[in-house]
Amino acid sequence: MKTIKGPAIFLAQFLGDEAPFNNLKSICKWAASHGFVGVQIPSWDARAIDLKKAAESKDYADEIKGIVESCGLQITELSTHLQGQLVAVHPAYDIMFDGFAPKSVHGKPKERTAWAVDQLKLAAKASKNLGLNAHATFSGALMWHTVYPWPQRPAGLVEDGFKELAKRWLPILNAFDKVGVDVCYEIHPGEDLHDGITFERFWEATGKHTRANILYDPSHFVLQQLDYLQYIDFYHSFIKMFHVKDAEFNPTGKSGVYGGFQDWVNRPGRFRSVGDGQVDFKSIFSKLAQYGYDGWAVLEWECCIKHPEQGAKEGAERIKEYIIKVTEKAFDDFASTGKNPKLNKQILGI
Repeated sequence: MKTIKGPAIFLAQFLGDEAPFNNLKSICKWAASHGFVGVQIPSWDARAIDLKKAAESKDYADEIKGIVESCGLQITELSTHLQGQLVAVHPAYDIMFDGFAPKSVHGKPKERTAWAVDQLKLAAKASKNLGLNAHATFSGALMWHTVYPWPQRPAGLVEDGFKELAKRWLPILNAFDKVGVDVCYEIHPGEDLHDGITFERFWEATGKHTRANILYDPSHFVLQQLDYLQYIDFYHSFIKMFHVKDAEFNPTGKSGVYGGFQDWVNRPGRFRSVGDGQVDFKSIFSKLAQYGYDGWAVLEWECCIKHPEQGAKEGAERIKEYIIKVTEKAFDDFASTGKNPKLNKQILGI
């Protein structure tokens, strides 16, 4: 068993144009003041990092790492959630997802995909230069519009979908393999990788690529009504990253899993600040410790009610409480009689 590292915080929801959130050093000082010891950096936000420069210049990567460490923190991982989403986009979502890419590729799906793939390959090199061993991203989706089977899905559609998704990701996975970094897909509704079965089908379509792994976020499983604790039992060997985010699901006679096209605050399934929802984090941290997860516990703040700064402050405190310092000895060692083969044979009657 190993002790989980943390608390850390994903900076994506906090970076902004006002101090202390408008540059890497000031936001790191802010994070440290709340008790965080790690930061997960969104690679698309120039206020935090220049991804291309970090990929091409070890000196620049060392500078970024130095800024973070000067605040008493470590970089946990880089994230390409937005770019990863654009590796695979169904045409129905083209207009909405154009906003994730530079204006130069808006309205140009093929060019946008090529840009996204290049971004992921840059992230691989940047991760290596920063001394990281895991990377956070989304898979994108070609089949999400068929998630509810009406009209009936044609035979072979799903197999063809995962085959194409794997084809797009294999060059990226190989680029990460070359630098020794795991790709951790956040299992998330809206992505083709949104539960255990879909991850398995993708992994198999990649030829069981060793760099295809999981970013575990239980909040998305609460909203799907999936057993998020048993998920760890099934997939612990793939879980290389952990987002600590809470959620609740309170269905009514008017609305359930699909939410009725309502705003987040009115949906039966909604994200909450850590400790305010229904996720059993004590059991999650116990299971992850049991299976030897030695990565980071990274707070991802997404709450439809609570202010982000309050959520961050409370989140750091709660993660500290959840982290289990694993034992190095058995509790009944005091009663041990030591190793004695002759005694063992006597007890066994042989």
